[in-house]
Amino acid sequence: MATVYEIIRKTEAYLCQDCGKCSSVCPISRLNSGYSPRRLLTTSLKDEEKNIISNKAIWNCLTCARCLEVCPQGIDYMELTKGFRAVAHKEGEETVCSHGGAFQSLMRIMTSKTLQQNRMGWIPKSAKIKTEGDILYFVGCLPYFDVFFSDIGVKTLDAAVSTLILLNSIGIEPVILPNERCCGHDLLWGGDLEHFRKLAKHNIKEIKKSGATKVVFTCAECYRTFKVDYANYLGPLGFEVEHISTFLLPYIKEGKISFKPTKKRVTYQDPCRLGRHMGIYDEPRELLNAIPKLELIEMDKNKANALCCGTTAWLNCDIFSKRMQTQRLLDAKKTGADMLTVACPKCEIHLKCTLNEKTNEPMQKIDIRYFTTLLSDNIK
Repeated sequence: MATVYEIIRKTEAYLCQDCGKCSSVCPISRLNSGYSPRRLLTTSLKDEEKNIISNKAIWNCLTCARCLEVCPQGIDYMELTKGFRAVAHKEGEETVCSHGGAFQSLMRIMTSKTLQQNRMGWIPKSAKIKTEGDILYFVGCLPYFDVFFSDIGVKTLDAAVSTLILLNSIGIEPVILPNERCCGHDLLWGGDLEHFRKLAKHNIKEIKKSGATKVVFTCAECYRTFKVDYANYLGPLGFEVEHISTFLLPYIKEGKISFKPTKKRVTYQDPCRLGRHMGIYDEPRELLNAIPKLELIEMDKNKANALCCGTTAWLNCDIFSKRMQTQRLLDAKKTGADMLTVACPKCEIHLKCTLNEKTNEPMQKIDIRYFTTLLSDNIK
């Protein structure tokens, strides 16, 4: 594992001009005057390693990549943060995790070689799937989210069901892995490289056993984790990875999927992992615009300027997160849309959680739904 100073050199943090542009756009800094990416970075350049990894500020960053959009030196503040957290975790330094660390515990349990799961129970009897084949659909933790957040009406599994409907409609019977595990995204960004690697190796092994040559994702975090992090930490995967939006778009353009008209006013939330991390902005919008009579209305802050949903990797859910989520719901309501579409299960969970609070009753008429669900609901 790299040391703090090796991480600083790798990310070229020493090139910082102390201009403060990162802090000026950081959604946390705008609400929490005690946190500043610029201040943490410049402090790390001159402080001792033990002080850096014990600094609780390294856990505040949402890793939303907003700072990367404006840094004149191109300093990768996210990689700096991720690296610092890995060193801190190894030394026993951690932060307070949301929900009592339940999800971190679940992910670590998933590294067990003897674990038995009921991963297939959610699949509708009408769906056509395979255990071996070229196209594999990686579901992620959606089955667990729906159980854990049943009290706030979360239905993240709708994203998975709708994806099967969409794939079946173009003649694809995807492989679903009965022994799929969490991708490890949250452990990686929480500094636990040991268990992240175990999950990554397991998933890659299971995918290769299925004979799949391409893996499709609806979860923005899973997609980024496979595309970037699995490749960085474990080398070439041996199969392609693609987000469902870019995968489906050619089929729609060729007329292999068509939709019935729906007079809905819809706005779209850009996930940090799909947008700023992976550069996918237009494809989900093109899919939504393929629905006749649907009106897609943009929020003031969209695409590269989109506001994060306020929480990442189950690490930081506090008053500042709630204020960000409330602001995003207000942004959506301001458009006049009656539906807010999302492309990340975490966005759905966090925004629905805040939407359900009594103080947000004026906004409760807006429906929050996965964009693939809106598509599948309107297939001709």
